[in-house]
Amino acid sequence: MNKPKAVKGLPAVLFYLVQLTWGLPVNIIGFLVFLVCKLRKCPTEKYCNSFITYVKKKNFGGLSMGLFIFIRDEKEKKVWLHDTKIHEYGHTIQALVLGVFYWIIVGIPSAIWCNLFAGYRKKNNVSYYKLYCESWANNWGQKWSGEKQIETRR
Repeated sequence: MNKPKAVKGLPAVLFYLVQLTWGLPVNIIGFLVFLVCKLRKCPTEKYCNSFITYVKKKNFGGLSMGLFIFIRDEKEKKVWLHDTKIHEYGHTIQALVLGVFYWIIVGIPSAIWCNLFAGYRKKNNVSYYKLYCESWANNWGQKWSGEKQIETRR
């Protein structure tokens, strides 16, 4: 496994500036959830240019809200955790690019696909990553983190 890369210097300043202007709506919500998790003493770590919070919640995989990523606390599942970090970081990059349109193009379709189509996916053996924004998150997560996912998620 490669070490994840974070942008530094002027590119990092621009990264955060864009996230906190163009991507402000999704980052405000992410920050509020982050604060609630911190009050509940959830562990956190920096990953590339984002902040991962580990939550103890069953039936939860991951969620990215701008700079703030929330992942189920399953550190014993190393491959799943590694790949999920990369995937959710891909959503962070989508929020950077899409800004105020993130919810329309990624957030809402992803939430619907995750929550309303689980039975369909299972019955028809369809990968969760078949949806355009999920495969896109995998691709961009790998590109921008400099890491490769271990399991094939296409």
